[in-house]
Amino acid sequence: MITITEKAAAKIVEYVSKDLAAIGVRIGVKGGGCSGFQYILDLTTEEKGTDKKIEQSGAIVYIDKKSYIFLIGTEVDYTEDLMGSGFKFNNPAAKRMCGCGESFSV
Repeated sequence: MITITEKAAAKIVEYVSKDLAAIGVRIGVKGGGCSGFQYILDLTTEEKGTDKKIEQSGAIVYIDKKSYIFLIGTEVDYTEDLMGSGFKFNNPAAKRMCGCGESFSV
């Protein structure tokens, strides 16, 4: 299961509401980054038949089947601090993460 915190859900709802074509966000994993895999989070305008769909606190999140395997148990949060703001993935399956937290290895 993937968890979306209240703060992250509120930001997702805010971003989706600004784009009339968007139906939610797509979260995934792709090869790249300095640790092997990189997180992605983008607005999406379509649901694919094989997507996992998560609805939490008004936010709708779609995840493709391949990415879902790497994200099981992950908590998606939204942080704001002096260094900036953005979505943060707390992935218990990650064995190693880069310094910026945007890529990981399993």
